[in-house]
Amino acid sequence: MTSVDSTTTEAGAPVPDSRPPRGFLGRSRTFAGVSPMTIGVAWLWLSVIVLLPLSAITVQSFEDGWSGFWEAISAPAAVDTIWITVLVSVIAALINVVFGTLIAWVLVRDEFPGKGVVNAIIDLPFALPTIVASLVLLSLYGPNSPIDVQLNATKPALVIALTFVTLPFVVRQVQPVLIELDVDVEEAAAVLGANNATIFRKIVLPALLPAILTGAGLAFTRAIGEFGSVVLIGGNIPGDTQVASQYIQQQIEIDAPVDAAAISVVLLLIAFVTLLVLRVAGRRQSKREDADR
Repeated sequence: MTSVDSTTTEAGAPVPDSRPPRGFLGRSRTFAGVSPMTIGVAWLWLSVIVLLPLSAITVQSFEDGWSGFWEAISAPAAVDTIWITVLVSVIAALINVVFGTLIAWVLVRDEFPGKGVVNAIIDLPFALPTIVASLVLLSLYGPNSPIDVQLNATKPALVIALTFVTLPFVVRQVQPVLIELDVDVEEAAAVLGANNATIFRKIVLPALLPAILTGAGLAFTRAIGEFGSVVLIGGNIPGDTQVASQYIQQQIEIDAPVDAAAISVVLLLIAFVTLLVLRVAGRRQSKREDADR
Protein backbone atom coordinates (compact mmCIF):
# COMPACT_ATOMS: atom_id res chain seq x y z
CA MET A 1 0.00 0.00 0.00
CA THR A 2 1.30 3.43 -0.86
CA SER A 3 1.53 6.03 1.86
CA VAL A 4 0.45 9.67 1.57
CA ASP A 5 1.95 12.72 3.15
CA SER A 6 0.66 13.36 6.67
CA THR A 7 -0.34 16.94 5.84
CA THR A 8 -4.10 17.29 5.36
CA THR A 9 -6.53 20.02 4.47
CA GLU A 10 -9.13 21.40 6.85
CA ALA A 11 -11.63 18.92 5.41
CA GLY A 12 -9.33 16.06 6.23
CA ALA A 13 -8.28 15.26 2.65
CA PRO A 14 -4.61 14.55 2.15
CA VAL A 15 -2.53 17.22 0.42
CA PRO A 16 -0.45 15.90 -2.48
CA ASP A 17 3.27 15.90 -1.80
CA SER A 18 4.65 18.97 -3.63
CA ARG A 19 8.29 18.13 -3.02
CA PRO A 20 10.43 17.64 -6.16
CA PRO A 21 10.82 14.05 -7.38
CA ARG A 22 13.78 12.11 -6.09
CA GLY A 23 16.28 10.40 -8.28
CA PHE A 24 18.69 7.56 -7.70
CA LEU A 25 20.09 7.18 -4.15
CA GLY A 26 17.32 9.40 -2.83
CA ARG A 27 18.86 12.64 -4.13
CA SER A 28 16.42 15.29 -5.29
CA ARG A 29 16.52 16.14 -8.97
CA THR A 30 15.05 18.91 -11.08
CA PHE A 31 12.44 18.44 -13.79
CA ALA A 32 15.12 18.72 -16.47
CA GLY A 33 17.28 16.14 -14.70
CA VAL A 34 20.52 18.07 -15.31
CA SER A 35 23.26 16.68 -13.11
CA PRO A 36 26.21 18.69 -11.75
CA MET A 37 28.53 16.59 -13.92
CA THR A 38 26.61 17.58 -17.06
CA ILE A 39 26.81 21.25 -16.07
CA GLY A 40 30.52 20.91 -15.38
CA VAL A 41 31.21 19.29 -18.76
CA ALA A 42 29.19 22.02 -20.50
CA TRP A 43 31.17 24.75 -18.73
CA LEU A 44 34.47 23.01 -19.48
CA TRP A 45 33.66 22.74 -23.18
CA LEU A 46 32.44 26.35 -23.29
CA SER A 47 35.65 27.48 -21.60
CA VAL A 48 37.93 25.59 -23.98
CA ILE A 49 36.09 26.58 -27.15
CA VAL A 50 34.99 30.14 -26.34
CA LEU A 51 36.27 31.66 -23.10
CA LEU A 52 39.96 30.72 -23.35
CA PRO A 53 40.40 32.04 -26.93
CA LEU A 54 38.59 35.25 -26.02
CA SER A 55 40.73 35.66 -22.92
CA ALA A 56 43.89 35.06 -24.95
CA ILE A 57 43.03 37.68 -27.57
CA THR A 58 42.11 40.16 -24.84
CA VAL A 59 45.39 39.65 -23.01
CA GLN A 60 47.33 40.03 -26.25
CA SER A 61 45.55 43.29 -27.06
CA PHE A 62 46.90 44.82 -23.81
CA GLU A 63 50.50 43.66 -24.22
CA ASP A 64 51.57 47.29 -24.69
CA GLY A 65 49.36 48.48 -21.85
CA TRP A 66 46.23 50.60 -21.94
CA SER A 67 47.98 53.35 -23.85
CA GLY A 68 49.05 50.92 -26.55
CA PHE A 69 45.51 49.52 -26.77
CA TRP A 70 44.01 52.99 -27.08
CA GLU A 71 46.56 54.03 -29.66
CA ALA A 72 45.72 50.96 -31.74
CA ILE A 73 41.96 51.50 -31.75
CA SER A 74 42.09 55.30 -32.08
CA ALA A 75 44.40 55.39 -35.10
CA PRO A 76 42.64 57.13 -38.02
CA ALA A 77 42.78 54.01 -40.19
CA ALA A 78 41.31 51.89 -37.38
CA VAL A 79 38.51 54.38 -36.68
CA ASP A 80 37.65 54.52 -40.38
CA THR A 81 37.51 50.76 -40.78
CA ILE A 82 35.37 50.28 -37.64
CA TRP A 83 32.97 53.01 -38.77
CA ILE A 84 32.66 51.52 -42.26
CA THR A 85 32.15 48.03 -40.82
CA VAL A 86 29.40 49.12 -38.43
CA LEU A 87 27.68 51.24 -41.08
CA VAL A 88 27.41 48.57 -43.78
CA SER A 89 26.54 45.91 -41.19
CA VAL A 90 23.66 47.96 -39.81
CA ILE A 91 22.32 48.60 -43.33
CA ALA A 92 22.58 44.90 -44.22
CA ALA A 93 20.81 43.90 -40.98
CA LEU A 94 17.97 46.39 -41.58
CA ILE A 95 17.49 45.16 -45.15
CA ASN A 96 17.27 41.59 -43.89
CA VAL A 97 14.80 42.60 -41.17
CA VAL A 98 12.39 43.81 -43.84
CA PHE A 99 12.90 41.21 -46.54
CA GLY A 100 13.72 38.35 -44.17
CA THR A 101 10.43 38.87 -42.34
CA LEU A 102 8.61 39.08 -45.68
CA ILE A 103 10.19 35.84 -46.91
CA ALA A 104 9.35 34.07 -43.64
CA TRP A 105 5.75 35.28 -43.94
CA VAL A 106 5.45 33.95 -47.49
CA LEU A 107 6.98 30.59 -46.56
CA VAL A 108 4.61 30.10 -43.62
CA ARG A 109 1.36 31.64 -44.81
CA ASP A 110 1.40 30.85 -48.54
CA GLU A 111 1.49 27.66 -50.59
CA PHE A 112 3.10 27.76 -54.02
CA PRO A 113 5.02 25.45 -56.37
CA GLY A 114 8.70 25.19 -55.49
CA LYS A 115 8.23 26.18 -51.86
CA GLY A 116 10.62 23.44 -50.73
CA VAL A 117 13.27 24.70 -53.14
CA VAL A 118 12.94 28.23 -51.78
CA ASN A 119 13.25 26.89 -48.25
CA ALA A 120 16.48 25.16 -49.20
CA ILE A 121 17.86 28.24 -50.94
CA ILE A 122 17.43 30.25 -47.72
CA ASP A 123 20.04 28.07 -46.03
CA LEU A 124 22.45 28.21 -48.97
CA PRO A 125 24.57 31.04 -47.48
CA PHE A 126 25.21 28.79 -44.47
CA ALA A 127 26.58 26.00 -46.66
CA LEU A 128 28.31 28.01 -49.38
CA PRO A 129 31.91 29.08 -48.67
CA THR A 130 31.76 32.85 -48.33
CA ILE A 131 34.66 33.41 -50.70
CA VAL A 132 32.59 31.66 -53.37
CA ALA A 133 29.83 34.15 -52.67
CA SER A 134 32.31 36.99 -53.15
CA LEU A 135 33.46 35.48 -56.46
CA VAL A 136 29.87 35.09 -57.68
CA LEU A 137 29.03 38.68 -56.72
CA LEU A 138 32.18 39.93 -58.43
CA SER A 139 31.18 38.09 -61.60
CA LEU A 140 27.73 39.69 -61.44
CA TYR A 141 28.64 43.21 -60.33
CA GLY A 142 32.29 43.45 -61.38
CA PRO A 143 33.98 45.08 -64.39
CA ASN A 144 32.60 42.43 -66.77
CA SER A 145 29.08 42.50 -65.33
CA PRO A 146 26.60 40.67 -67.60
CA ILE A 147 23.86 43.05 -66.43
CA ASP A 148 26.05 46.15 -66.92
CA VAL A 149 26.01 47.05 -63.20
CA GLN A 150 29.50 47.67 -61.81
CA LEU A 151 29.54 47.93 -58.03
CA ASN A 152 32.83 46.34 -57.02
CA ALA A 153 35.02 48.36 -54.64
CA THR A 154 32.03 50.36 -53.39
CA LYS A 155 30.04 50.41 -50.16
CA PRO A 156 26.88 49.13 -51.91
CA ALA A 157 28.88 46.06 -52.92
CA LEU A 158 29.75 45.48 -49.26
CA VAL A 159 26.09 45.81 -48.30
CA ILE A 160 25.02 43.30 -50.96
CA ALA A 161 27.66 40.80 -49.87
CA LEU A 162 26.76 41.10 -46.19
CA THR A 163 23.03 40.94 -46.93
CA PHE A 164 23.61 37.70 -48.82
CA VAL A 165 25.49 35.92 -46.03
CA THR A 166 23.19 37.12 -43.21
CA LEU A 167 19.79 36.56 -44.85
CA PRO A 168 19.05 33.20 -43.13
CA PHE A 169 19.36 34.60 -39.61
CA VAL A 170 16.19 36.70 -39.70
CA VAL A 171 14.19 34.20 -41.75
CA ARG A 172 14.98 31.26 -39.49
CA GLN A 173 14.27 33.27 -36.34
CA VAL A 174 10.89 34.59 -37.51
CA GLN A 175 9.64 31.46 -39.28
CA PRO A 176 8.98 29.24 -36.22
CA VAL A 177 7.25 32.09 -34.38
CA LEU A 178 4.93 32.61 -37.34
CA ILE A 179 4.17 28.89 -37.39
CA GLU A 180 3.11 28.96 -33.73
CA LEU A 181 1.16 32.22 -34.02
CA ASP A 182 -2.55 31.87 -33.32
CA VAL A 183 -4.34 32.72 -36.56
CA ASP A 184 -7.72 32.78 -34.80
CA VAL A 185 -6.83 36.12 -33.18
CA GLU A 186 -6.12 37.65 -36.57
CA GLU A 187 -9.38 36.26 -37.96
CA ALA A 188 -11.30 37.67 -35.01
CA ALA A 189 -9.76 41.09 -35.55
CA ALA A 190 -10.68 40.93 -39.24
CA VAL A 191 -14.28 40.04 -38.34
CA LEU A 192 -14.40 43.07 -36.05
CA GLY A 193 -13.41 45.29 -38.97
CA ALA A 194 -9.64 45.67 -38.64
CA ASN A 195 -7.78 45.98 -41.92
CA ASN A 196 -4.63 44.03 -42.76
CA ALA A 197 -2.26 46.84 -41.81
CA THR A 198 -3.87 47.21 -38.38
CA ILE A 199 -3.84 43.47 -37.78
CA PHE A 200 -0.18 43.25 -38.64
CA ARG A 201 0.78 46.30 -36.57
CA LYS A 202 -1.31 45.51 -33.50
CA ILE A 203 -1.29 41.70 -33.39
CA VAL A 204 1.36 40.11 -35.57
CA LEU A 205 4.28 42.52 -35.22
CA PRO A 206 4.36 42.58 -31.40
CA ALA A 207 4.49 38.79 -31.35
CA LEU A 208 7.25 38.71 -33.96
CA LEU A 209 9.30 41.57 -32.53
CA PRO A 210 11.50 39.49 -30.16
CA ALA A 211 12.36 37.07 -32.97
CA ILE A 212 13.00 39.94 -35.39
CA LEU A 213 15.32 41.64 -32.92
CA THR A 214 17.20 38.41 -32.31
CA GLY A 215 17.60 37.79 -36.03
CA ALA A 216 18.73 41.37 -36.60
CA GLY A 217 21.30 41.06 -33.82
CA LEU A 218 22.67 37.80 -35.18
CA ALA A 219 22.83 39.23 -38.69
CA PHE A 220 24.64 42.36 -37.49
CA THR A 221 27.18 40.51 -35.36
CA ARG A 222 27.88 38.08 -38.19
CA ALA A 223 28.33 40.96 -40.62
CA ILE A 224 30.86 42.93 -38.55
CA GLY A 225 33.21 39.94 -38.55
CA GLU A 226 32.65 38.83 -42.14
CA PHE A 227 35.70 38.42 -44.36
CA GLY A 228 35.25 35.93 -47.19
CA SER A 229 32.18 37.45 -48.86
CA VAL A 230 33.74 40.94 -49.09
CA VAL A 231 37.35 40.08 -49.85
CA LEU A 232 36.91 40.20 -53.64
CA ILE A 233 33.89 42.40 -54.23
CA GLY A 234 34.82 45.01 -51.60
CA GLY A 235 38.13 46.14 -53.00
CA ASN A 236 39.79 46.62 -49.57
CA ILE A 237 40.30 50.36 -50.08
CA PRO A 238 41.49 51.96 -46.80
CA GLY A 239 39.10 54.61 -45.58
CA ASP A 240 36.46 53.64 -48.15
CA THR A 241 35.66 49.94 -48.43
CA GLN A 242 38.13 48.29 -46.04
CA VAL A 243 36.21 46.45 -43.32
CA ALA A 244 37.54 45.45 -39.92
CA SER A 245 38.37 41.86 -40.82
CA GLN A 246 40.54 43.04 -43.73
CA TYR A 247 42.22 45.64 -41.52
CA ILE A 248 43.02 42.91 -38.98
CA GLN A 249 44.55 40.77 -41.71
CA GLN A 250 46.60 43.77 -42.84
CA GLN A 251 47.95 44.30 -39.31
CA ILE A 252 48.98 40.64 -39.12
CA GLU A 253 50.80 40.91 -42.45
CA ILE A 254 52.81 43.95 -41.31
CA ASP A 255 53.71 42.18 -38.05
CA ALA A 256 51.45 44.20 -35.74
CA PRO A 257 49.54 41.43 -33.92
CA VAL A 258 48.81 43.61 -30.89
CA ASP A 259 46.98 46.14 -33.05
CA ALA A 260 45.09 43.32 -34.76
CA ALA A 261 44.10 41.92 -31.37
CA ALA A 262 42.93 45.35 -30.19
CA ILE A 263 40.58 45.75 -33.16
CA SER A 264 39.35 42.19 -32.60
CA VAL A 265 38.48 43.04 -29.00
CA VAL A 266 36.53 46.09 -30.16
CA LEU A 267 34.51 43.92 -32.53
CA LEU A 268 33.87 41.44 -29.71
CA LEU A 269 32.62 44.22 -27.45
CA ILE A 270 30.34 45.60 -30.16
CA ALA A 271 28.90 42.14 -30.79
CA PHE A 272 28.44 41.38 -27.08
CA VAL A 273 26.73 44.69 -26.29
CA THR A 274 24.48 44.38 -29.34
CA LEU A 275 23.30 40.88 -28.46
CA LEU A 276 22.85 41.82 -24.78
CA VAL A 277 20.75 44.88 -25.55
CA LEU A 278 18.59 43.05 -28.08
CA ARG A 279 18.12 40.10 -25.73
CA VAL A 280 16.98 42.39 -22.91
CA ALA A 281 14.67 44.29 -25.26
CA GLY A 282 13.21 41.06 -26.62
CA ARG A 283 12.64 39.67 -23.14
CA ARG A 284 10.86 42.83 -22.02
CA GLN A 285 8.68 42.73 -25.12
CA SER A 286 7.79 39.10 -24.43
CA LYS A 287 6.87 39.91 -20.83
CA ARG A 288 4.77 42.84 -21.99
CA GLU A 289 2.93 40.60 -24.44
CA ASP A 290 2.32 37.97 -21.73
CA ALA A 291 0.97 40.66 -19.39
CA ASP A 292 -1.44 41.94 -22.03
CA ARG A 293 -2.95 38.50 -22.61
